[in-house]
Amino acid sequence: MRIGGKDFNTEGHTYVMGILNMTPDSFSDGGSYNAPDRALFRVEEMIAEGADVLDIGGESTRPGYTPVTAEEEIDRIFTVIERVKDAFDIPVSVDTCKAQVAQAGIDAGADMINDIWGLKADDKMAEVIAAAGVPCCLMHNRAEAVYGNFLEEVLQDLEGSVAIARRAGIEDGRIILDPGVGFGKSYENNLEIIGRLERLHALGYPILLGTSRKSVIGLTLGLPPAERVEGTLVTSVYAVQKGAMFVRVHDVRENVRAIRMAETLRDGCRSYMP
Repeated sequence: MRIGGKDFNTEGHTYVMGILNMTPDSFSDGGSYNAPDRALFRVEEMIAEGADVLDIGGESTRPGYTPVTAEEEIDRIFTVIERVKDAFDIPVSVDTCKAQVAQAGIDAGADMINDIWGLKADDKMAEVIAAAGVPCCLMHNRAEAVYGNFLEEVLQDLEGSVAIARRAGIEDGRIILDPGVGFGKSYENNLEIIGRLERLHALGYPILLGTSRKSVIGLTLGLPPAERVEGTLVTSVYAVQKGAMFVRVHDVRENVRAIRMAETLRDGCRSYMP
């Protein structure tokens, strides 16, 4: 898969997507980087730490978040995307569910769209992505965590997102799927989808896992967001074991190291067996 000017293997390696929230109210790092100069400094840090892609968002999606207009979201991210693309050679994803914001991000130089509603929140989103010819990540989401057969319904919902993408002309080779940990799911649902991530391979698309500092880790360990790094690393190792293409994380350096170790053990262990 080509994202921006770089080629990515869809199998065999787990890449790191670094999170850059240009928001005052994100659950973990709200307000930390919502000034352009601080954002550029953080981008430089993440690149040095080994990030493969950046995911830039202008609206918090934490529980109880305050929605913002497309205009405000664009105002938060447009200049930063332009400056990142001018200064660094790294693919940039835009984290949005609004077609207007996606188009503005693409106009600013973004290489990918990451939609937390899997093309179901804005009926123009698929058209924007298809016209630009950029890859997209389609996340599973529901307004309420009500299921009969949880895993089967997640797969069915994702199939619905893929169908929207294909009808709009988005090529299969430009689609990534995200199980949506923390969105429209109970604590038990979140544990189940992480633990059985391999089920998503049945759909035939690369997988992105986004668990970084989320409540499923906090509830399991009884820790606030700033102390959930170790729990996140465990889920990233799971992502390697389950064949995910990407993890989306705040703590790039630590996750890059954990993935490298996990992949070395997975790929090199036979050389050391008696």
